[in-house]
Amino acid sequence: MLKISSAVSYPLYNVAATRLIEHHAASGLPPQTLMQRAGLSVARLTLALAPHAQRIWIACGPGNNGGDGFEAALHLHQWGKHVVVTWTGPPAGKAKLPPDAHASRERALAAGVPMGNGVPSTFDVCIDALLGIGATLDSTRPANALMQQWLEAMHDSQALSLAVDVPTGLDADTGMTTFRNATGKIARSSVFTSAPGIFTLSLLTLKPGLFTASGRDTAGEIWFDDLGPHSDSKSFPEPCAWLMGADGANLSRRTLPSSHASHKGSFGDVAVLGGESSDTTHMTGAALLAGSAALHAGAGRVFVSLLGNASGMTVNPQQPELMFRVPEALDMAHQVVVCGCGSGEAVKAILEKVLMTAKRVVLDADALNAIAANTPFQRQLASRPDRGCSTVLTPHPLEAARLLGVTTAAVQADRLTAAEQLAKRFRCVVVLKGSGTVITGPGKLPMINSTGNALLATAGTGDVLAGMLGAYLAQGMNDFEAACSAVFFHGHKADAWYRDQPLRPLTALGVAQANDAV
Repeated sequence: MLKISSAVSYPLYNVAATRLIEHHAASGLPPQTLMQRAGLSVARLTLALAPHAQRIWIACGPGNNGGDGFEAALHLHQWGKHVVVTWTGPPAGKAKLPPDAHASRERALAAGVPMGNGVPSTFDVCIDALLGIGATLDSTRPANALMQQWLEAMHDSQALSLAVDVPTGLDADTGMTTFRNATGKIARSSVFTSAPGIFTLSLLTLKPGLFTASGRDTAGEIWFDDLGPHSDSKSFPEPCAWLMGADGANLSRRTLPSSHASHKGSFGDVAVLGGESSDTTHMTGAALLAGSAALHAGAGRVFVSLLGNASGMTVNPQQPELMFRVPEALDMAHQVVVCGCGSGEAVKAILEKVLMTAKRVVLDADALNAIAANTPFQRQLASRPDRGCSTVLTPHPLEAARLLGVTTAAVQADRLTAAEQLAKRFRCVVVLKGSGTVITGPGKLPMINSTGNALLATAGTGDVLAGMLGAYLAQGMNDFEAACSAVFFHGHKADAWYRDQPLRPLTALGVAQANDAV
């Protein structure tokens, strides 16, 4: 059993693959072995997280997730804890539980574990063993309505909460949740990396839904037990994605040139196009943030081309290293171009040149909106690989929805699929931002980022990410490597800030200038 951290990367398996792995693993083991291992693991983690807890409520559902709960109850009861099990009853239309879960319930009853169907008056720990993978919470059905009540009682309590495998109501594949409490809010959570007092023990495999969309908030701190050893592990299917840790962020590729004779050209050039200023709109700060981030991420030279009324700006006193150029003076063929940060409508006039001339491009914000509304731009973007050019798109969910011609809700309902669709349609690397940012590209397994927290939910942090990405491209990384590194270290800066000074707000400029050392 281990606690999931951002230090290393982990393979992720969807529900279909997990069921196949479960079948392979169980076929080489005596009956009930996996469930007994799961229950023991839940019980051990409960004691590790709350060693002094005395009253433990375990809510068991109508399937094998409930069986895991019965096994955990058996062990905790035998170890001297006051355990109360509530059970929804057998699956609808069936006389009893699935065979393994039924056997586990009988074992718990024989050991004297008390069972009922009402929420205990007091408890120190609550364990959610209601629904496992692939199950949804439909409160219109009687059994599900009872589960909803129990989940609300867990949500409203201050007791430590542990979910078995996945929190009930959370889609293990997508991170969407169907459980909301009486106020309409998603299950008790924290805006930061690990929700205090909320834990999930993922069993057999790690599931992508735990780490993106609502997953991170709902699951809290995630632990993992593969329930091994398995006799048939070589036949396991390939993962559907990876949870990206520091080892997946290409640390070795971010080493500064070792030659003493290095010069600014050794670190590459980045050109930032954006920051429109007009009579009614002033977005100069977006381009300056991207430029500052590129400098602090190691670019040798950073050129900024401001659009609109701000195009005559010649120096930024706060960041004199930035060099200002009119768009026509940029050597796009030999620079990494970061385009779209606060560019407004003005980007349309320069976007065709960017798409047709620049070899390496990061497209963000208004550049993405312009492409979504213009079919010729879309064709030019999709044809860039034919000319040996690379592109990284960095949409947030609304921008991704515009590019795909769907709703934001549709994107959020399946973030992995949305990112893969964008990568396939436009033949480029895609960074779908949000909780559990997804990075993918043609022929690449998606990566879900493990770093970051809600401190990044402030204006300008997306511009900073685009600038960092441009700097990594300028230093020689390929598009997918650069995207993974930029996303990981962008989130890592916010995590380090919260760890070191949790009461201080973090601004976008603070992200740009913060140390990203691991």
